[in-house]
Amino acid sequence: MRVVVAPDSFKGTIDAAEAADALAAGWRSVRAADEVRCLPMADGGEGTLAAVVSASEGARLFDVPGVSGPDGRPVPGRFALLPDGTAVVELAVASGLPLLGEELCPLTATTRGTGESIAAALDAGARRLLVGLGGSASTDGGYGLLAALGARLRDGAGRALDDGPAGLDRALAEARVLDRSALRAAPPGGVVLLTDVADPLLGEHGAAAAYGPQKGADAYEVTLLERRLARLAELLGGEPSAPGAGAAGGTGYGLAAGWGAVVEPGAAAVARLLSLPEAVGAADLVITGEGRFDATSLRGKAVGEVVRLASAADVPSTVVAGTADAPGVLTLSALAGSSAAARRDPARWLHRAGAALAARHGASGRS
Repeated sequence: MRVVVAPDSFKGTIDAAEAADALAAGWRSVRAADEVRCLPMADGGEGTLAAVVSASEGARLFDVPGVSGPDGRPVPGRFALLPDGTAVVELAVASGLPLLGEELCPLTATTRGTGESIAAALDAGARRLLVGLGGSASTDGGYGLLAALGARLRDGAGRALDDGPAGLDRALAEARVLDRSALRAAPPGGVVLLTDVADPLLGEHGAAAAYGPQKGADAYEVTLLERRLARLAELLGGEPSAPGAGAAGGTGYGLAAGWGAVVEPGAAAVARLLSLPEAVGAADLVITGEGRFDATSLRGKAVGEVVRLASAADVPSTVVAGTADAPGVLTLSALAGSSAAARRDPARWLHRAGAALAARHGASGRS
């Protein structure tokens, strides 16, 4: 039997590669003769860099020491360079919400470190760029990123304004132009943004209103962030209503308007990079999973893309989740007796889940 194991990360507990390995090991413990292939998935958010590197022969990982974290403190940056000259940058690595711990800073968090990582990728010779947007700590419209690449806010006299995170709103109010004359050129092969959201920049479904509270913003701060993004759109132009413009606190908008980037559904793009459609088409069973399976899981997220590919290929699929709001999903919380127990040792319970799924298909041996 040929089995493809393609989970997303179980966020906060285990990454996609480790989850895939645990599920596969559990399966093999019952059906040792089966062919089990691990293809850890992502949808543009956490784990995108690791997923692409794991499936790309010849990919090289580069560390970028001491880039600006979301609160300005230095954090390690990272990017990958694929053999065809494509660089892959995951925004969450340098600008992600988990980097802040309990000390959220919704008004001053910045994407500058992601811009510094992109600059390093350009210096390394990147000819095309994939940017995974997800898990952002900031709502700066991607301005911090663009500033790291050379953009500057200037007043009516042409003077550069103090546009650091703490002074961004004042600078936007005083600015008469967003000067892109020193902005680094985009790579010749273009810039693709990978995301699992289709929200616009502004409005009730925009970056501030929909996601600001997750980043620590109260109702008043959401109003301030909305004003910030609206002013940035006045200066930068582009299409703030475009699907995906609101991704990563408006970084989707900033890179599209400022650098000509295009937005693509992240899960589908990662699946193509992994050659997942071909692997699924040759399988007898597909196993996927994530930390929490709910009504949104099948809409643009990694698990939904895996299930869609399996359905299109007429291959059965099954989902393993930490917890689930839907029937028929094998959950680690049920296996472990509680969600807390599952979170303490996810690899153990994923191994158990893989074994349970294999047991459903009979005793050891190929079928």
